Amino acid sequence: MTASTGSRTGDYADAVPLWQQLQAVAQALADVRAGASATTALEAVPSALRPGVQALLFHVLRWLGQAEALRRKLAPRNPPPVADALLCTALALGWREADAPYEMFTLVDQAVEAAKRTPATRPQSAFINACLRRFLRERETLVEATAREPMAQWNHPRWWIDRLRQDHPRHWQEILRTNATQAPMTLRVNERKTTVGDYLARLAAQGIDALALGGQAVMLWQARPVQDVPGFADGVVSVQDAGAQLAAPLLLGELTPPQGRPLRLLDACAAPGGKTAHLLELAEAEVTALDIDPKRCERIHQNLERLQLQARVVAADARDLDQWWPVNGQRELFDGILLDAPCTASGIVRRHPDVRWLRRESDIGQLAVIQAALLSLLWPLVRPGGRLLYCTCSVFKAEGEQQIQTFLAHNTDAVLRPSPGHLIPRTARKGDAVRDNGHRDFDGFFYALLEKRAD
Repeated sequence: MTASTGSRTGDYADAVPLWQQLQAVAQALADVRAGASATTALEAVPSALRPGVQALLFHVLRWLGQAEALRRKLAPRNPPPVADALLCTALALGWREADAPYEMFTLVDQAVEAAKRTPATRPQSAFINACLRRFLRERETLVEATAREPMAQWNHPRWWIDRLRQDHPRHWQEILRTNATQAPMTLRVNERKTTVGDYLARLAAQGIDALALGGQAVMLWQARPVQDVPGFADGVVSVQDAGAQLAAPLLLGELTPPQGRPLRLLDACAAPGGKTAHLLELAEAEVTALDIDPKRCERIHQNLERLQLQARVVAADARDLDQWWPVNGQRELFDGILLDAPCTASGIVRRHPDVRWLRRESDIGQLAVIQAALLSLLWPLVRPGGRLLYCTCSVFKAEGEQQIQTFLAHNTDAVLRPSPGHLIPRTARKGDAVRDNGHRDFDGFFYALLEKRAD
């Protein structure tokens, strides 16, 4: 039986047998549960299998809370890790018929086949078969029995749900519902090469339906491989979420360099280079792009090369000033600093559904310490009258609003300029808004624009 047999949609169909894909998904899920990112787990999957496995794995991760609740009803004692992962994979994919990529009977048949063909799960194949056959018989009752469990209802850890309710009492449900959706493909138009209007016309001429989201952002209603995006290879567009695209124009704003020289800018946590490139697309500037990981710095170089832009890229820890400052032999202050600080990534769960299962509540406090240290170290490098934009892709207030309140209380030379604050992740749907109004679809972010007093 191939993956297309019993499939409700072509999105997951492939010539590879479904049992083989389920086998790979279960192993990747087991790796995520052991602490690996989904990206790392998928690197071990053969390239021919990877697209289909990634699609299935992301579906599983979005509904893992429900699947685990069902598994506990079917088998109160934890099975061995890989067997449990395979069982939860089948349950996550098939628990709700309307969203299931395959008929449940197909998933049961192929999950059992995967168990039989995997040495680690072969001894549990009869057990997996029994659990899934029972689920087929009692699906409605079992789903109803788990309906009131918060992790099953919202598919996030309980601490995450509680934290959102505390931080965003009016919007916590909207955030969790948005996290269950697939993120769109959003592009950033390079205005050095074209305009948003001209690019939309180019897409329309090729039969590609798209929506302008404001600024340089364009959303494709149907995602496609990046190599098939018109103009991508030529540097006309880049892939970047609309929320992330706010960073460069916010920092630049009315920022002007003294004595007519180019702006001197620092992107302090730059990889993979999207915000660095956006700064260079919008302004004549000398940009220093830092990242602690040399491999990720290579991504910055690749992106800049595709866009025909130049920056000083340095592999260094921004907190270790002696590694990278002075610049050009002088300890020159910056007109603007973009600090996209390390964070929990709690705002980009649509794109990285593994994040919610990898994070621990204690991570918030540990990352907040790093964020505060970066703010403290980089603020003295801003010239009087210059600006620092602090941002995180987090919806937790300890990494955003509370962090900035503490900073302002200890730095009387800092003024908070008009800033978006916490952006709640939202999803645009066709018909939701008049297209000319630029209905926003973006991930969760926090932005605070700080200006240093000139007197």
